Amino acid sequence: MRRRARGDGAGPTRLPLVLALVLAGPAAAQSLATPAIPSPAAGPAPATPATEEQVTFSAAQLDYDDTGDVVTATGDVRMLRQGSRLRADTVVWNRKTDEMRAIGHVAVVNPGGDTSYADTLTLTDDQKNGVADNLLLVLNNGGRIAAEHGQKTGDRTRFDHAAYTPCRVEDDAGCPTHPSWQITALRVTLDQGRHRIYYKDARFRLFGVTLVALPALSHPDGTGAGGGGSGLLLPTSQYSKATGFELDQPYYVQLGPNRDLTVTPRIYSAVLPAIDLTYRQLNQLGAFQIRGMATYGSRLPADIFAAPTSADKGVRAFVDANGQWQFDPNWSLTAQIRAETDRTFLKRYGINNDDRLRSTIDLERIDDDSYLSIAGWFVQELRATYAQNGTVVSNYPQGQQPIALPEIDYRRRVADPWLGGVFQLQLNTLALTRTAGQDTQRAFAELRWDLAKLTPWGQQVTFTAYSRADAYHTSDIDATDTAIYRGTAGWQGRGIAAAAVDVRWPFIGELFGGTQQIVPRVQLVAEPHTKNLSIPDEDSRAVDLEDSNLFALNRFSGYDRWEDSSRITYGAEWSYTRPRLEVNANVGQSYRLSDEPTILPPGTGLSDRFSDYVGRVSVKYGGFFEITERFRLDKDKLALRRNEVDATIGSKTTYALVGYLKLNRNIDPAIEDLRDLSEVRISGRIQIARYWSIFGSTIVDLTTQKQDPTSLSDGFAPVRDRVGITFENECLALGVTWLRNYDPTGDARRGSTFSLRLALKNLGR
Repeated sequence: MRRRARGDGAGPTRLPLVLALVLAGPAAAQSLATPAIPSPAAGPAPATPATEEQVTFSAAQLDYDDTGDVVTATGDVRMLRQGSRLRADTVVWNRKTDEMRAIGHVAVVNPGGDTSYADTLTLTDDQKNGVADNLLLVLNNGGRIAAEHGQKTGDRTRFDHAAYTPCRVEDDAGCPTHPSWQITALRVTLDQGRHRIYYKDARFRLFGVTLVALPALSHPDGTGAGGGGSGLLLPTSQYSKATGFELDQPYYVQLGPNRDLTVTPRIYSAVLPAIDLTYRQLNQLGAFQIRGMATYGSRLPADIFAAPTSADKGVRAFVDANGQWQFDPNWSLTAQIRAETDRTFLKRYGINNDDRLRSTIDLERIDDDSYLSIAGWFVQELRATYAQNGTVVSNYPQGQQPIALPEIDYRRRVADPWLGGVFQLQLNTLALTRTAGQDTQRAFAELRWDLAKLTPWGQQVTFTAYSRADAYHTSDIDATDTAIYRGTAGWQGRGIAAAAVDVRWPFIGELFGGTQQIVPRVQLVAEPHTKNLSIPDEDSRAVDLEDSNLFALNRFSGYDRWEDSSRITYGAEWSYTRPRLEVNANVGQSYRLSDEPTILPPGTGLSDRFSDYVGRVSVKYGGFFEITERFRLDKDKLALRRNEVDATIGSKTTYALVGYLKLNRNIDPAIEDLRDLSEVRISGRIQIARYWSIFGSTIVDLTTQKQDPTSLSDGFAPVRDRVGITFENECLALGVTWLRNYDPTGDARRGSTFSLRLALKNLGR
């Protein structure tokens, strides 16, 4: 006996697993006309079944064979069952064997978001197992597996005569196109339990050319669950004058769901091999990683005059470890350890160009009104020793680098119950120890009060009162070459007091279809004479007048020096905005009310009663153009003492970045932290085709020996050049880069480096 039902558009119906409602008669089956399951590409999702054992089902026509207990649905068949969606031209369901066969334009979306397309599909055992012909599986992460035949058994799906690629297989017009890369194999197995894809007799093809054949291959499926397991990662290669040809082959080891290890042997043609290890771990408190690299070989002193005969042999290595742990909402710990065995290891092996390595540890507690930091740090000196005419002009001994332990800083903010202002209390202590230099210990207590008011005329007035008490102890002051940094040996005390009034008066109006704002600003600071030169200077050496510190209460960068002169500072800010255009500018100057000598050296822009003029101008037009210039003009000659320009021009794919800095301050060259310099930085990228682009960058030292007697530049000395070409689309990044390094330090000698980069996107991680 055969029953037939046709839909009338009344909407979807939820049916039990055996489609019992269909058997209730035509009246129940008439509601099956409206599709309940959309195609994977379009349409709303159907209502979720009431239980996991129910099905949302729709079709244009249903036939039920009582004799064979077979249900046949035809005409845009849609199903939703246990989170899986199916679409087909025809579905034949054998109720006795619980086998379902889908025929014609079959598409199935599983709960994980993967979509299978096939000509025919047979599913059994609650759709957990199945067989398909002419199959295409589109993974949720973008990967695709095409096969002549596929068979699913539990969590494993086997594909015969298959190919995998995450690349596009159609162009913008919908025409077939060859993928940039793919892996073909006699058999491909997707193991969703292990989250890996396995290949038998694999061939890796790049732009249609077979590059490598492997009897077996596997990689993560890209879901991220379980980490994807262990295996080889993509190799990298490069050539440099310092180490010769280099080949790196990383191997990834999955130690657990929250731990992994990457082991990378590095093979060189000019030096002995090296081993590079990276360990990472994530737990409930935080995460940390440790990277180390070691080899054995010759090393030269970090001196441009080092002769090959002065080389010695030994283990060369570096370590870079960092981590952060959050113990509760307030307490956290951050730590980093960076060190190497000698000054040129990182540069020679192309790891980085750092000239100092800083190791830190910092325990912090932060809440709404207080902050506590207990920290320590250490710096390893990597700068080279330079000489001119046989005389050392720059010497950087490791013993002069301080060890800071401990550094304790506590701050608390308290509301003013009387006038409505804010009190801020700060307690700070620091101990600096050197193995061959000056030792300093410091402690101070600071109290600051700020009150902001708005007058009836619109002026923004801020009142500030400040006081601080310092205690210092220092020894071995003769080990510090610069006299103004030494201070007086033994115990020293200091008291600091200041009061300030800052007035800003904004004016806003329309201009040329936009909005402009003019803000005149005046600040009056009253400060009594403060003892400075008897206090050692460890953190306030690089002082310079800039637009960012023009209105600061103390224009020194740290705590050890205090600007002890009453002054009036005046300036103005101007801004203009309209659609796609934004302009900001400021300029200002200060005047010391006292004619007493200042501790600020000539050339800083603050040594005379009138300071130099400082300011900043920035212009931004949409996302295409942005330029910022910071300047300082000599108060008498209007000569540029500081000129800093940063500009960005172009789009996301084609752009240029230009940076220029010139410090022409005429500072005493004996002050090592305030020497003049000049340099230009240029980088950019040009897209020459849809996926092709060229890029490059250069840094040129324009400093002359007149500006800095210790400089090795003759006014035009390239520091580093880089040029490359890259191809990048949705699934592949391929590039070749040439790097020229002009650093003559030791065995990290100047020379060229050529590197090849190949990144296969969507291949697991």
